[in-house]
Amino acid sequence: MSALSPADRFAAADEARRHPLTTDFAEAQRFTLDPFQIAGCHALEDGRSVLVAAPTGAGKTIVGEFAVHLAMREPGDKAFYTTPMKALSNQKFRELQEVYGEDEVGLLTGDTNINGNARVVVMTTEVLRNMLYADSPALRGLRFVVMDEVHYLADRFRGAVWEEVIIHLPPSVRLVSLSATVSNAEEFGDWLDTVRGDTEVIVSETRPVPLEQHMLVRGDLLPLFDDRAGIATAQVNQELMRIRSAKGATFEENRRAQSMNSARHGGYEPTRRRPQRGGRRPVRPGNVQRVERLDRPQVVQLLQRANLLPAIFFIFSRAGCDGAVQQVRRSGLRLTDADERAEIRRVVEERTHTLDDEDLGVLGFWEWRENLERGIAAHHAGMLPTFKEVVEELFRRKLVKVVFATETLALGINMPARTVVLEKLEKFNGEARVAITSGEYTQLTGRAGRRGIDVEGHAVIQWTESVDPQAVAALASRRTYPLNSSFRPTYNMAVNLIDRFGRAEAREILESSFAQFQADRSVVGLARQVREAEESLAGYRKAQTCDRGDFVEYAGLRRELTDLEKLGRADRTAPAKLRRQRQQEMESLRRRLQRHPCHSCPDREHHARWGERYYKLKRRTDKMRREIQTRTGTVARVFDRVVDVLTALDYVEVDPAGKTTLTAAGRTMRRIYGDRDLLVAEALRRGIWKNLDAASLAALACCLVYEPRRDSEGPGEYGLPRGAFRSALTETQLLWAQLDDLEREHHLPGTEPVATGLAQAMHTWARGGMLDRVLTEADLAAGDFVRWAKQTIDLLDQLSLVADAPVATTARKALDAVRRGIVAYSGV
Repeated sequence: MSALSPADRFAAADEARRHPLTTDFAEAQRFTLDPFQIAGCHALEDGRSVLVAAPTGAGKTIVGEFAVHLAMREPGDKAFYTTPMKALSNQKFRELQEVYGEDEVGLLTGDTNINGNARVVVMTTEVLRNMLYADSPALRGLRFVVMDEVHYLADRFRGAVWEEVIIHLPPSVRLVSLSATVSNAEEFGDWLDTVRGDTEVIVSETRPVPLEQHMLVRGDLLPLFDDRAGIATAQVNQELMRIRSAKGATFEENRRAQSMNSARHGGYEPTRRRPQRGGRRPVRPGNVQRVERLDRPQVVQLLQRANLLPAIFFIFSRAGCDGAVQQVRRSGLRLTDADERAEIRRVVEERTHTLDDEDLGVLGFWEWRENLERGIAAHHAGMLPTFKEVVEELFRRKLVKVVFATETLALGINMPARTVVLEKLEKFNGEARVAITSGEYTQLTGRAGRRGIDVEGHAVIQWTESVDPQAVAALASRRTYPLNSSFRPTYNMAVNLIDRFGRAEAREILESSFAQFQADRSVVGLARQVREAEESLAGYRKAQTCDRGDFVEYAGLRRELTDLEKLGRADRTAPAKLRRQRQQEMESLRRRLQRHPCHSCPDREHHARWGERYYKLKRRTDKMRREIQTRTGTVARVFDRVVDVLTALDYVEVDPAGKTTLTAAGRTMRRIYGDRDLLVAEALRRGIWKNLDAASLAALACCLVYEPRRDSEGPGEYGLPRGAFRSALTETQLLWAQLDDLEREHHLPGTEPVATGLAQAMHTWARGGMLDRVLTEADLAAGDFVRWAKQTIDLLDQLSLVADAPVATTARKALDAVRRGIVAYSGV
């Protein structure tokens, strides 16, 4: 390593003098900070907010951790660290506890409240949004907010929450926004600068650990890119192209020929007929050598021999992940030694000792533990959260060597691997099999390469006959991931804004959203085109000027006559009365043209050519003006429709002076959050749920949060709880239909019908039913049931706070009845 020049040493010393806090923080880290990390810390130390956009695994969170470090230096200062998922919150909570101790760090995730008044609190973004609207005392002393994975702002279901938080945070709070690499980071940064003040935008596209891309063909790992060209030019390895051109088409023909013959003969039988003139000869197995695909145990062994473990295999289905574990297990493959197996068992017992033995049996615990001791595991949303957390810990500690996971693992969880394997480059999106995007490819392969451990990471794409190396190269080299807002006003948002700011100021606040910022930016380009078109229109008007009269008027009559003539020719089947009416209009226009002074002008046709150009350009210009009108004020117009619905239902009222205020019902709605906010508020006001017992209220609350799979059907009336639940459900469904009609009358999209698929299972669980029975009734994996149970708890908690007796009392009982067993043990 070459020595620094005197000038460089002076610059480094000067930087250390100007940013002593960054220097001290950097020296305490396990590795040397990268330039983008140092730049982010400098911005915070200088008192600015910061947006850091960098690849997965680059170490963006170090900038967020520096914000926490700054808050902890001053007595009374606080820092909030927000994440989009409870799993990420749990993970960051444990990491910060290790640094600052249990007394200084808290966790708030809706259903979990640990040390919520601590100086450092980790929380989901929704929790912070709710605190802002409630003007929570916990906000006092808040100096920094870290928004991890801020690109979730584009999520069409939850993205609005990020914008609400960014807009409503007190001006004194410095914001640390951490994002995956997006192509419009500067645009997002400009918006942050507008709504939050001085914001530094720091973009890095450099991975700290380089990524090698491979394709696995016939047991060989072949480079995806030509070593002489590199990823920047996306020059595909020519050997891969030769394999594809030699095998691709003939293999497909061979497969079709074999399938046709095997259906009749139970195997392949060569066709004896002579080929038709100009056709191909029949394809026989001997004509083609298939590119064999290794099975999973063989792939694992290959990676083990090449020292490429630990590895994550991304498989886009839960059943596929579980099946892959079983396949490796049946092969007898074991990746751990005796000491590692003993440590794995110790960790498992420590993290699961609170679970009942009966529940462990239902959850397949002993087989799961044996697989872990072999060094293999699955990771997907259907698993119990506790089980997933154990897998994550063991993988980070290099005790589990191979994990078969769905793409949810790629969403920010700290599980870096040496190698990532993609078996397929397409997935089922709920309706059809679709190719993964370049952004998804980058997110998945971004798990490869452990900073401070690996010199390089490895992405391995398994060869199939349908894979095109050029398409894979395009996925690997593309860098276009725009961040687009999904912001839309909700009923809860509307009543909170009106209560705090009044309707007029609320509209102005919504106009400051990123959604409107992006719409306005697109309007700027359209407006420029309109201005340019208006200059051309002025020139066209001048060119068609006639000294005998108004040629623009004359050209308009000609255009009107031409349009009527075209319409008459196109619609010859029109009723006779309509045809006579059109004929009379055309005769009238012809007479007006002949009487017009411009009709006798000798330059009439020359003027007319300019008039035609004028007409076509004016038509395009008018279309652009209409588009500008639809984009300008889009968010505020939706807000007005939301307020109109609230007014119709008496949640807000307008006094004679035109001032909009909340009614008692509107003040209740301020504390009801979620997609069903209006339905919940209206059901409470009408007293629909007042006769329910705890189990029935839990079941009904579950109906409001549960989102069934696209291919699932409801249980039908026979499969639902009986008694008061049935009548309450019927009234709730009728209310939903009424509200849906009202929303559509006001040009709002409405909501999905109430889903009853999990009602009976939640009712059984709240009555103390056994886990095996509940999972059978639910027809869900344990992890799915826990997730819906946690969301049911969130809604019951809201009801316990906002509802009147007896619903509030029943909600508290229902909450306690649901929060038991695996639901209570899952998570932190």
